[in-house]
Amino acid sequence: MIKDNQKTLNRLHIFMDAAIIVVSYLIAYYLRFYSFLTKMNIFSVESGTFYPLNIYAKSLYFIVPLYLIIYNQAKLYTPKRGKKRWAEFFPIAYSNFFGLAFYFFYLYMLEETHISRYFLGMFSVINVIICTAARMTVANILRTARKKGYNLKHVILVGYSRAAEAYIDRIFANPQWGYYIHGILDDSMEIDTRYKKVPVIGKLDQLEEYLTKMSLDEIAITLSIKEYELLEKVVATCEKSGVHTKFVPDYYSFFPTKPYTEDLYGLPVINIRNVPLSNTFNWITKRIVDIIGSLTGIIVFSVPMLIVALLIKLTSKGPIIFSQVRVGKNNKTFKMYKFRSMKVQTEEDEAKGWTTAGDPRVTGIGKFIRRTSIDELPQLFNILKGDMSLVGPRPERPQFVEQFKEVIPRYMIKHQVPPGLTGWAQINGYRGDTSITKRIEHDLYYIENWSLGFDIKIMFLTIFKGFINKNAY
Repeated sequence: MIKDNQKTLNRLHIFMDAAIIVVSYLIAYYLRFYSFLTKMNIFSVESGTFYPLNIYAKSLYFIVPLYLIIYNQAKLYTPKRGKKRWAEFFPIAYSNFFGLAFYFFYLYMLEETHISRYFLGMFSVINVIICTAARMTVANILRTARKKGYNLKHVILVGYSRAAEAYIDRIFANPQWGYYIHGILDDSMEIDTRYKKVPVIGKLDQLEEYLTKMSLDEIAITLSIKEYELLEKVVATCEKSGVHTKFVPDYYSFFPTKPYTEDLYGLPVINIRNVPLSNTFNWITKRIVDIIGSLTGIIVFSVPMLIVALLIKLTSKGPIIFSQVRVGKNNKTFKMYKFRSMKVQTEEDEAKGWTTAGDPRVTGIGKFIRRTSIDELPQLFNILKGDMSLVGPRPERPQFVEQFKEVIPRYMIKHQVPPGLTGWAQINGYRGDTSITKRIEHDLYYIENWSLGFDIKIMFLTIFKGFINKNAY
């Protein structure tokens, strides 16, 4: 039922993507050689000095299958239930970048120099925009249909536990995913016991009976950790039915969002924490980006930093740069630099806590540079030194680290990666006087899901919503 729908949807996406590639190619050709852009001399081109459309179109025999293969490798033809609306934009953008790189190499091997590079750039941009818009449209149509009860995925849960409740919470909070939970099979709960309208409908030994009489798309095994001795039998029963089976561990709170497994001669070993930046290649890649990014930032913001330094010097007594000990990667301390935004204090006063609304210690210029995050710019030198990164969890003072690690689970995991000038928590609003627990949740998500693309996404979003800090006083 759902499997057939998914196959149809995948075919639709493939045909749609192929058509979009062709349409984008034709639009780019028109814009490059025949549109108002040419008439306004934005792109200078003389009639008869470029290939006709039929010559350009021959490249589509190479480009269309190439792009579809890359899209498939980027997992753009996998089920999208539970994914965010913009989740496909970055895979589409990466795929187009690599597709264009392959095509440039193809042209180089053919020694073809007459294909317009402006045209290819326009094609890539147009293709990303149209493809993203089309997929979001399809996704919105499906979300609307699922909310109205169409194209539902029918599920039963095996086992009543914290994992079952967490699973139900998320399904009920997101009706657009299109899941319908018929009930729970469990030995310890009374029949018709309900959690958020989902009833206990039977015992575990009735699983095969329900699999036979119900047309199910999915089984979610949510056994309590105390019942794991039954897991082998439950899995065997589910696999015998052929119904797609998922396992939601009752100890999910210890697992990363993307579990990393090792194969010890056939024995799978699950790592409790997946840290992509522990990989040497990933670390080197991130460090290169940090060096280039910090140098660029220092050059670009040199004049604004000089102006701020002058204003601080003229409006209050004390040093221009304020340094404070913070805890970085591997729990090592370092001095983090900021423009001074407060009156000079003793170490005892400084250690008292965060600034609060109307804090008299903050100077006039300090209020502005704190609210706009300009006070953070000297940290570009921390990044260049290697104490920090462009993107990562924000570093905290040692006394607060000692306090938080005792009361916030998994707090110290943030120190497995370099601290950052900006981060996933910051662009989601968790900075300054906000929930530490929520901040750590976002930091852990970043640590476990790191990729160069994720860093680029965070830096891009920082431009729009990361600089203005409403919680800075």
